[in-house]
Amino acid sequence: MRLTHVVAVGATVALVAGCGGVKTTSTGGDGDYPTGNIQMSVGAAPGGSTDLITRAIAEGLGKELGVSVPVVNKPGANGALNAKELQSAKPDGYKIAVQNASLFTITPLAVSANEAVKLDDFDLIGGISQDDYVLLAPAASAAKSIADLKKSGKNIKYGTTGVGTGAQLAAALTFKQAGIPATDVPFDGGAPALTALLGSQVDVATIQVGDSIAQIKAKKVVPLAVFSAERIKFLPDVPTAKEQGYDVVVSQYRFLTAPKGTPDAVKTKLGEAAKKTFATESYKQFNDNHCLTPIEGSPDEVRKILDEYATKYKAQLDQFQISLGAKK
Repeated sequence: MRLTHVVAVGATVALVAGCGGVKTTSTGGDGDYPTGNIQMSVGAAPGGSTDLITRAIAEGLGKELGVSVPVVNKPGANGALNAKELQSAKPDGYKIAVQNASLFTITPLAVSANEAVKLDDFDLIGGISQDDYVLLAPAASAAKSIADLKKSGKNIKYGTTGVGTGAQLAAALTFKQAGIPATDVPFDGGAPALTALLGSQVDVATIQVGDSIAQIKAKKVVPLAVFSAERIKFLPDVPTAKEQGYDVVVSQYRFLTAPKGTPDAVKTKLGEAAKKTFATESYKQFNDNHCLTPIEGSPDEVRKILDEYATKYKAQLDQFQISLGAKK
C-alpha cells in the first residue's frame, strides 16, 4: 500500500503567508489570474491513487503559477460528495479537482438518477492518466488464473473498492461471463479491500495496480488477470482478462475539472500549467512509481473517452443482465 505525506491545509496556507509575496485568500484578488491560492479537493481519503495524483499536480501547478495550491480531502460516495460541492463552487478557477471516470461512467449505472453526477455540470481542463485494475488472490490460494477459480466449483467471495466502481464492474463482468457463482463484497477503497484479501476475508479482490503493486512484488498476493486492453508494463507477465477469453476491459481514468462556467482564459492557464507539470521528469517518474499510464488529452478527447466508456459499460451490463446497485 502506498504512503503519502499529508499536509494540513491550514499549515500550508500559514507557511506560504510567512514567505511573503503570495496572497492567502482562496478567492483571489485584483489582477491577472491567479492572484491567490487555488484549492484542489479530493473525493477520497489520503493515500489513495486520486489523492496522490492530486498532490503531485498541485505541487506542479503551484510552481508554474506562483501560488499556493493546498489540497483538501472530502471523501464520500465514491467522489460524488466532492463533485457536488465543486459543482456549486464559484466558477473563477480558485477551486478545481481531479475526478475519476468511474463517477460519470459506472456509478450512474448503480445509483438512482437523482444521485448520479453528470459530466455536463463541470468544465473539463484536460486528461491526466489511467490506472489499471488487477484481480488478486492471496498467496496461499491455489488459483493462478480465472480458469482456476472456475474449476474450484465454489461460490467466490470477491472484494471491490466500492459500489459503482471500475473494480466492481470488472469483477462482475468477469464472473458473469465465466459462469462463476460469486458474491460481491464492496469496501470503501483499495486499502481496505487489500487488507481483507490479505486476511482471507474474501477469496479474491479487484484493486488498482498502483495500490497493490508492493504486495504483488512481495509475493503476498497473486495476480490472476489485469483488466486492460493489453498487458501493462508494470505487470508484463500477467495476462489480461481478454487473453483468458473474457471481454472485460475496465480502467480508472482521471482528468482535471473546474466548476461549469469557468472563464476560457482561466481554463487555458490551468491547462498549460498542468501540461508543463506533466512534462517534468519528476512527474514522469511519479507516474512510473505509481503504475500510471499518461493519457493527457484535450477536453474534447477526455469527453470522447468518457462517452465511449459509458456506452460500452451500459451495453455490457444490459447484455449480461448485471445489476451493480440500486435501480434507477
